[in-house]
Amino acid sequence: MLAYAARRCAGVLPALFAIVTISFFLLRLAPGGPFSAEQGISPTIRANLQAAYGLDQPVIVQYGRYVAGLLRGDFGPSFKLRDTQVSELVRRGLPISATLGISAVVVALLLGLPLGVSAALRRNSALDRGTAVWSALAIALPSFVVGPFLALAFGLRLHWLPVAGWEPNVQHLALPVLTLALPVSAYIARLARAGLLEVLQADFIRTARAKGIPESQVILRHALRPALLPVVSYLGPATAAIVTGSLVVETVFALPGTGRYLVEGAIDRDYTLVMAMIIVYGTFTLLCNLVADLLYGWLDPRVRHD
Repeated sequence: MLAYAARRCAGVLPALFAIVTISFFLLRLAPGGPFSAEQGISPTIRANLQAAYGLDQPVIVQYGRYVAGLLRGDFGPSFKLRDTQVSELVRRGLPISATLGISAVVVALLLGLPLGVSAALRRNSALDRGTAVWSALAIALPSFVVGPFLALAFGLRLHWLPVAGWEPNVQHLALPVLTLALPVSAYIARLARAGLLEVLQADFIRTARAKGIPESQVILRHALRPALLPVVSYLGPATAAIVTGSLVVETVFALPGTGRYLVEGAIDRDYTLVMAMIIVYGTFTLLCNLVADLLYGWLDPRVRHD
């Protein structure tokens, strides 16, 4: 297992380096620049601004300076937000987005996994059919529909929960977390149901039952572990997608997360801000996939040997 983990960890840094390099040059190749849309400034002032931020130098020199700054943990200054370091914006917004995303994944697991397992154990029952209908609705309805509906129902009509703003408590987390968790929990329920139904037809399950092992032990000790493999494979990219793709939910519930920084930076051509968001999101995605790979290897020893 240690050798398998070492091989998986060794691929993270090269992948992150590739993300940084490709993103940096793609941003520079795009037409325009951070100061191209500035109105009412003379070419001399624009040239002075570019020189102040090092944009008048060759792209390869800019790249070298940027990578050197990254090695020191410095994302550089924002081109549009004067006297503001990008690292400060990341420290301000990332904890909120991470808390929101991780909480949504936990809620999705607590909701989807028991439903999927129960539906598989009671195949073709009312619970199974109800789970299928619920999962189809949860997947089909987009977050920009579910979020306002929950805010209208539980916030404006019932006055149970706040519909906007941020405080690190359950009341402010409940509606945005539920909005993010519903489609993920539906996918988890489907994957868990399909995985468990497939495993229950395997030869080793029939052998365990033939030996007289109680059904609960057959499920918990023999069937559940391999049945979770599809769920684990899905959780890695799903967790990254929730944390990095919560812009709509952050907008609906007025949360000061990192999603709006990425959009604002892309519109304003704020190179350093966009690069910081790409690096943060890319790192988080790689780490989530790494954890998923390690869990997959722990659940299925054949992967480690291969």
